[in-house]
Amino acid sequence: MMKAAWKQIRNSLEKSLNPGLFTVWIKPLDGIVEGGRLTLTAPNEFVANWVRERLLQVIREAAAEVMGSDPRISVVAGKSAPAAAPSVREHREAAPSQLGLPIAEAPRTVTVRNWRFSFEDFVVGPSNELACAASKSLCDSAFSSDHLFLSSGPGLGKTHLLQSVGNQLCRAANRKQLKVACLSSEDFATRMVLAIKSRQVDVFKAQFRENLDVLLLEDVHFFQGKEKMQEELLCTLTALRERGCKVLLTSSFMPKEFSGVDNRLVSRFCSGFLAHINRPDMETRRRIVMEKARKLQVSVPVEVSELLAERITTDIRQLESCLTNLVLKARLLNRAVTLNLAWEVLDNYAVHHAAPDLLNIVEFICKSYGLSEDELKSKSRKRQVVLARNTAFYLARKHTDLSLKDIGDKLGRRHSTVLKGITKVEREISLQTPLGRQIEKTTDRLTP
Repeated sequence: MMKAAWKQIRNSLEKSLNPGLFTVWIKPLDGIVEGGRLTLTAPNEFVANWVRERLLQVIREAAAEVMGSDPRISVVAGKSAPAAAPSVREHREAAPSQLGLPIAEAPRTVTVRNWRFSFEDFVVGPSNELACAASKSLCDSAFSSDHLFLSSGPGLGKTHLLQSVGNQLCRAANRKQLKVACLSSEDFATRMVLAIKSRQVDVFKAQFRENLDVLLLEDVHFFQGKEKMQEELLCTLTALRERGCKVLLTSSFMPKEFSGVDNRLVSRFCSGFLAHINRPDMETRRRIVMEKARKLQVSVPVEVSELLAERITTDIRQLESCLTNLVLKARLLNRAVTLNLAWEVLDNYAVHHAAPDLLNIVEFICKSYGLSEDELKSKSRKRQVVLARNTAFYLARKHTDLSLKDIGDKLGRRHSTVLKGITKVEREISLQTPLGRQIEKTTDRLTP
């Protein structure tokens, strides 16, 4: 019972925290609930201090939900018996728990059951045809390049293809344990910082440069402006290329659009095959709805699939979420999936007859944030103005075909400023911070 309560608390934290944060700092903890006290045991004092200083409040909130009252929490460092000094090889290949580091979840063998997506359930259309073909070819030894760079706006299939590549490579491997690392760029950076602080840089380098067959790294635009991390990533990619390893990188931007990134790293990004995913057309969106319905084992009338595809045009995740909610509502009410029910569910989503242009977006942002157009385009660094401006950049990138330079020109900013603003907004939304949720609610109200 004592362990079961901690398991529930940990499950709650896994849902609320960024995956990298949870993996590195929460997963290594052991917990016991006794009465109104939660005692957490960390693998070492470094982790214990980090958790005490930065995560205690969020743990307390999750524990209160499970335990029914505000708990007393203590975080202690575990003790382990001394062991003989390992050889260099043993040191590099030691299990994370043996090292006593929260870098515990560093890249290791990934089995097929861990993959969320496959090529079989990826709907191909004119917008993603090249990216899908390149991703499949990466799994083929005959492909001339072992490096692939995928870019697209949010919710258009980058993660699906990246996961599909990992899935396919693991299934086709002639060895049972293909060494694959699949992680976000923020997670990579967190592990690097942790390795530096715990004086295990050699272990970190060995894990990423010597002990991998495949690297699948998401959102590499995260490295903009982070010089030391860029150097480490460049060395990692160079080492993997020399060993003939496969690498797939994803980003919301093409390498040429990056700002504050070393030219050598940009060159490395461009050294493989580059493919961009555009917004899907009406027919592709309709087929995505039907594929999702097949997976949900529900019959969806043609007119319903056409309505959803017509009204939700810019984000596939939102399209799939809408269908899932429609099916769930039908089942809860014991009703069939009908056009009327679809209209009811669509009220909860940002739907458009046509994608808004920049004038619509500027007008919407000014109204939402109580600003004039002159204020939005001004040099003001007031928090509210900067937030409004960054949200406008984000919506312009999401809903129009304008380049970063064009967006910057029309709003009086350089393309590097536009890129940084979009990255900040995407990160807040991705992490579901209070500010991210606020931005999401604002942008969901946008109408043409």
